[in-house]
Amino acid sequence: MTRLTRADLEALAQWDTPTICNGLELLDAKYRTTGFTTQNMVCLDPTLKPIVGYARTATIQATVPPSGDAAAVREMRAHYYEHVAEQPLPSIAVLQDLDPDPGFGAFWGEVNTAIHKGLGCLGAVTNGSFRDLDACAPGFQLLGGKVGPSHAWVQLVDIACAVNVFGMAVRPNDIVHADRHGAVVVPADCVKRLPAVIDLLTRREAVILGAARAPGFNIDILKKAMADSAEIH
Repeated sequence: MTRLTRADLEALAQWDTPTICNGLELLDAKYRTTGFTTQNMVCLDPTLKPIVGYARTATIQATVPPSGDAAAVREMRAHYYEHVAEQPLPSIAVLQDLDPDPGFGAFWGEVNTAIHKGLGCLGAVTNGSFRDLDACAPGFQLLGGKVGPSHAWVQLVDIACAVNVFGMAVRPNDIVHADRHGAVVVPADCVKRLPAVIDLLTRREAVILGAARAPGFNIDILKKAMADSAEIH
């Protein structure tokens, strides 16, 4: 099993999620078609830097009342928060909304962002909705399917389970990288390998970008730059 430190995860936060996807593709071509969100998402604060953490997962629904009494609902919430706070940290909440109309009721808002941030969670990724845009915890990132006004009957259905958010399949404690573009699962055995791969990609791209941005750029210069880029290892 790959042993990772907080610093290993923080190192990946210097790059945006598209760059992480590019690096994963170079490590293994299978990552071109799996592991990332594939639909447009709403980002609470596009100015925040990328977040990287261990997934804490759950499913939710909001269109029907809870089947249990108030005590059972509180107990379920407590178990979920225990899951969010467990080691290793930092965490990222990944919640799949099971309703036919995902986001009918918002799980995320002023209260839950404050709780999650306090428990060591950096942000959340969901196909559901969020609200309280001006009152969410500062620095806590939200990526959701939409913005909505009501929490309706929003409730937890299952905790620490396999989920799928817009094509991104996630299991508890998977490593997730997310920013304003979307999110991707980073396999544990790729975390330490990504910085070197991204450095290679950056050096290759620099040749083409430098040529494209220079005066007198034309198709012949582009062809040479592409050939020179491919020779960088």
